[in-house]
Amino acid sequence: MLEKTHKNELVDMSFFKDALELIEKSKYILILTHINPDPDTLSSALGLSNFFEENKIKHKVYNHSKDLPKKLDFLHGFSKITNQEPKFYDLAICVDCASKQRFELELKENIPIINIDHHKSNPNFGDINMINAQKSSTAEVVYDFFRYNGLYISKNSASAMYVGIYDDSLAFTNVRCDEFTFEKINFLVKCGAEPSFIANRLTKRDSLAKYRLLPKVLESLELRNEGKLALIHLEKSWLKSSGAKPRDAEVALDMIMNIGIVKIAVFFRMLEDECRISIRSKNGIDISEVSSKFGGGGHANAGGFSIQVKDLEQAKEEVLKEVYEEKF
Repeated sequence: MLEKTHKNELVDMSFFKDALELIEKSKYILILTHINPDPDTLSSALGLSNFFEENKIKHKVYNHSKDLPKKLDFLHGFSKITNQEPKFYDLAICVDCASKQRFELELKENIPIINIDHHKSNPNFGDINMINAQKSSTAEVVYDFFRYNGLYISKNSASAMYVGIYDDSLAFTNVRCDEFTFEKINFLVKCGAEPSFIANRLTKRDSLAKYRLLPKVLESLELRNEGKLALIHLEKSWLKSSGAKPRDAEVALDMIMNIGIVKIAVFFRMLEDECRISIRSKNGIDISEVSSKFGGGGHANAGGFSIQVKDLEQAKEEVLKEVYEEKF
């Protein structure tokens, strides 16, 4: 089965059929989402999970964390996501996991893996690899799996996939959004996804704590290389004083990237036993190699990873050394 891309290239998509055959043979499926979960990994999982539930396919959605983004609680199946590994499963489906390390679970021996992703850095660790780095989100790849196999998309699955595409494409502003992305969004709306309702649930339910935290993060802004490189950071004490959670500050990085002179932005979050780093770029600057060097996942314009360091200055030194070597 071939797909024509926006560059008019023909790409073999037979792995969609192979994946469905493996799913149909399985007795119990474990759907794995990545650590520090974002809407794309969770909504991709729930798009599949709702289909499995509707077709009486036994399964669980797993995430290592107990702290899931509450803004997704309107999606069907969200409350059933677990951090407990089932005693038995004979198939693992990883969604939006750029590497095996991203789901932080040692799978049982000889378990086949379906690897669904859109990260350029994914090393094809699955037995079946449904990976397309041209897509705006993993949810878009999940959509392609449904459509190529002629599977029915219910309102619950449509809403989940819509959320993944909407969020990971930065509300349809990502450069990987093309005419096919909007055709998919249109079809998901026909299947029952409600754009206004979804946008309101995602964007208009912020906590007060978030707005106590954001000014502190934005005040940490440091510009280098004539403003081309921007750095911001989050300290543990700010979380305690504001009552916020680390994900409440994520929007700060996008805000910094809106500054005209900034070409690369790096966000350092000093947490209990690690420093989490997110990096963004624009104007055609590819920063994917920076994330890869630290064992993280990423795209040409966005990436993330964690490192073990004693303090913020050590984190800056290690990361900026790679940024400067790659881009300055």
